[in-house]
Amino acid sequence: MTAPDSATPLYLGLMSGTSADGIDAALVQFPERGGCRFVQGLTHAWDPALRAELVALGEGGELGSLDTLGRIDAQIGIAFAAAANRLLEQAGLDPTRVAAIGSHGQTVRHRPLADPAFTCQLGDSNRIAELTGITTVADFRRRDVAAGGHGAPLMPAFHLAMLGTADEDRAVLNLGGIANLTLIPREGTPRGFDTGPANALMDAWCERHRGVPFDADGAFAASGRVDEAVLAQWRSEPWFALPPPKSTGREQFHLAWAEAALEGRGLAPADVQATLLELTAATVADALLAHLPEAKRVLVCGGGVRNPQLLRRLSARLPGVVVESSAVHGLDPDYLEAMGFAWLAHRTLQGLPGNLPSVTGARGPRILGAIHLA
Repeated sequence: MTAPDSATPLYLGLMSGTSADGIDAALVQFPERGGCRFVQGLTHAWDPALRAELVALGEGGELGSLDTLGRIDAQIGIAFAAAANRLLEQAGLDPTRVAAIGSHGQTVRHRPLADPAFTCQLGDSNRIAELTGITTVADFRRRDVAAGGHGAPLMPAFHLAMLGTADEDRAVLNLGGIANLTLIPREGTPRGFDTGPANALMDAWCERHRGVPFDADGAFAASGRVDEAVLAQWRSEPWFALPPPKSTGREQFHLAWAEAALEGRGLAPADVQATLLELTAATVADALLAHLPEAKRVLVCGGGVRNPQLLRRLSARLPGVVVESSAVHGLDPDYLEAMGFAWLAHRTLQGLPGNLPSVTGARGPRILGAIHLA
């Protein structure tokens, strides 16, 4: 834990991503001189039964009834509040010290190309405010969608503010359930977009065949061999050829999608894991080389930063590019997204926009989120 500055407000960010592997909670401060001071963080485990429902919904599963929707929305809000309260207890801080919570919620459906476009994040923020006693800002994505954008990715604005530089062309790569890039050129307009699957597919395959929720250190993938024919079939998915702005989720990239290319091939599970990992490395590299080939550095955050095999394969596909953790630049890679939603809450309370139209495709800058006062 870093001791907070008593003169600077605290913010608390809550984030659960596409993998639904836990609720990340981060306490941060934003000094007037700029930057982000990380105070403390933790990952709060989901109830296994609730997590199974969330994963199924994210993959396109249907809700049985409005009663089910209401129950799940409430349960997620209660879980997010529990994560926030647990973090404050561990930090020994009273809730009155926190100016606001920024809650992402749990994405259960994302349809930016539908007519009308929509995105849905569950997690009743009224309950978060009620159970924590802290003003809560949530529902960040739908205003951007209403303005013609994808509502995603939202982290490029935070990446630009914290990791932008005039010294070199660089990118920030978030390896969550889905991979997304923020492109920060020395000159020109910052951009950002999803590149395709990352941990969600690898985690699901690993859990099915190893009985564990993720591939520790990429060892399972490293024990297999890449099947080039399967990799080529996966890479031929038309979504990869779409121009930015673009975003995606489990509803597009799930195990049923991957398995369609496996029929009749008789691949060993380890070979499939190796090929899934290579798919992530290849599609990230393809996107970077297509849209910012001058990039000299890729700063990695998200759960994939803990997968050395994935980072090795990414480096192999990006010769001459430095691939390193965001920790090298002072931002904890495990909590970067939670920190980003704390920053979005800070922006909203200041009456400042939180989206980058050059990233999401929205008609202009928008103040994001709804405020629930304590």
